[in-house]
Amino acid sequence: MKFGEKLKEKRKSLKVTQAQLAADANIEISQISRIERGVLNTSIGTTYILAEALKIHVSELFIEL
Repeated sequence: MKFGEKLKEKRKSLKVTQAQLAADANIEISQISRIERGVLNTSIGTTYILAEALKIHVSELFIEL
C-alpha cells in the first residue's frame, strides 16, 4: 500500500478530517490532500508530524495490517 493511501486509511479510521489533521499538524490542507492522493511525496519529518497529530506511532503509517 502506498504511503498516502495508508495515511488516508488511518486518518479516516480515527474519524479525523483532512482539515482537522492539517490544523493539528500545522500543514496546509492542500498538502494533506496531495500526500493522500500520491501527488506529493513527503519528508520523514512531515511523516512524524502527521503521526504525532494523529496520536499514533509513526510505524502505523508503514505497517500493513
